[in-house]
Amino acid sequence: MLCASLLLLMHCMVSLRRRIKKLATKMVITSGNEEDKGNQEKESKEETILAMLGIIGTILNLIVIIFVYIYTTL
Repeated sequence: MLCASLLLLMHCMVSLRRRIKKLATKMVITSGNEEDKGNQEKESKEETILAMLGIIGTILNLIVIIFVYIYTTL
């Protein structure tokens, strides 16, 4: 049970990383203004950081759930 949960978690992480990389490569800056390009790059970095923080938070929550499940079954 625990092994299957960890395997599913790892699969989800890999899948999410691939989606983030695909999304980052599909993003195109269409504005000709240098200031807009800078703002868009900054926003892109912020979105990437927030996405990674969300992934880390989800993983930590799953680990806590697994430990609580193990603790309650012993």
